[in-house]
Amino acid sequence: MADELTPETPDEDEQPIKQRKNGLYPGVSDELADNMKSGWADTELRDLQPIEQASNAAERRAALSRRFPGERLVIPAGNLKTRSNDTEYSFRAATEYVYLTGDQTDDSVLVLEPNGDAHDATLYRLPRSDRENGEFWLDGMGELWVGRRHSLTEAAVLYGMPCKDVRELADALKEATGPVRVVRGHDAGIEAALTDKVTAERDEELRVYLSEARLVKDAFEVGELQKAVDSTVRGFEDVVKVLDKAEATSERYIEGTFFLRARVEGNDVGYGSICAAGPHACTLHWVRNNGEVRSGDLLLLDAGVETNSLYTADVTRTLPINGRYSDLQRKIYDAVYAAQEAGIAAVKPGAGFRDFHDAAQRVLTEHLVEWGLVEGPVERVLELGLQRRWTLHGTGHMLGLDVHDCAAARTESYVNGTLEPGMVLTVEPGLYFQADDLTVPEEYRGIGVRIEDDILVTADGNRNLSAALPRRSDEVEEWMARLKG
Repeated sequence: MADELTPETPDEDEQPIKQRKNGLYPGVSDELADNMKSGWADTELRDLQPIEQASNAAERRAALSRRFPGERLVIPAGNLKTRSNDTEYSFRAATEYVYLTGDQTDDSVLVLEPNGDAHDATLYRLPRSDRENGEFWLDGMGELWVGRRHSLTEAAVLYGMPCKDVRELADALKEATGPVRVVRGHDAGIEAALTDKVTAERDEELRVYLSEARLVKDAFEVGELQKAVDSTVRGFEDVVKVLDKAEATSERYIEGTFFLRARVEGNDVGYGSICAAGPHACTLHWVRNNGEVRSGDLLLLDAGVETNSLYTADVTRTLPINGRYSDLQRKIYDAVYAAQEAGIAAVKPGAGFRDFHDAAQRVLTEHLVEWGLVEGPVERVLELGLQRRWTLHGTGHMLGLDVHDCAAARTESYVNGTLEPGMVLTVEPGLYFQADDLTVPEEYRGIGVRIEDDILVTADGNRNLSAALPRRSDEVEEWMARLKG
């Protein structure tokens, strides 16, 4: 990693340039500074078109405007977060900001200014780094260090709204009058500028609205989720093809293999991949991925590709590492499959969100009672929740820009709500027999099985977006054998 230059102390009226303390150059001569100001080609992009989701984002802003007439609305993208010293984590823009703009640029802010019964939307962003003051080559966030930013003119074309310099926004907000709401938790500087103008209760209403607005996906969003799932399917195929290499190394080989597909075909993984072999499958969010991969064990792979527009898949398969389930593994797997079938069948417009969870839990409980692991009858077990020792988690959640999308929605709109066409959710029952669970026969211990698919609610039922990945145990074995050649 290159070492930054160290400029001389700037004049008082100039923006100070971020610099590293122990840079190897003590300063910049006047001659070099003048040299760096000139001799550069015009690189302004003049043939840009609006991004694909620009019209969708405009419709979402219009709906937001109707919900909060006469109020100034401030939605930040967020800032870079330090990983260590002067290195930052990869930036991921706030979901609310992406939903309303399609943009993913750090330090940016969307502001909706009231104008009569509507709002005027303005995107505040950093302009291209300055060539006159040397920012573009001296500052660690300058263009020659981290890459070119779009000019404000370019951004206006891409995102379909006027763009202004975000460095002027905080002062403007301090002088703002009238009711204001801000999405909190992403930009401390913007929140500080509004500290005497906003209330936690009113800001929470904005966050809840934007969460509930995402419950039903538009056509663009459904298309992006299908892209994410399709890439995820290919990522699972990649993993199966290299299971022998994972056995020779660790779960990290699986994680790295899937990540390659995510980076080649999308932006990233949508969440930390769970590559859980053997008893690690009983840890619901096993993301350390540093364990052994052994023939004869199961691999629980829970992973999703995030598209370049930041929509993510969330798919799980539990695979026999050697390609064949043992009798007991198959028995447990088939019980989870039956539960998932019941859950998917319950996903349809007009059904309660809880219905698919209840259907899957009933099937799992029936098997647990049949196997003698818990004393029936089934109704008693469900009433007391005794099955949860082995089923542990809910059977699904909304999916979209966040892997657990719409999380701030009101309970009556989400888990106690009704399914509508355009909603996308996961159905993911599981059974987990911990390695130290003395209440089950020894041969069960250390076996964990989860099957998860991404389901779109349609006008007449549902569509499994991840149906291209086999689910039935015999089909999984045939698929693995085919991939392994």
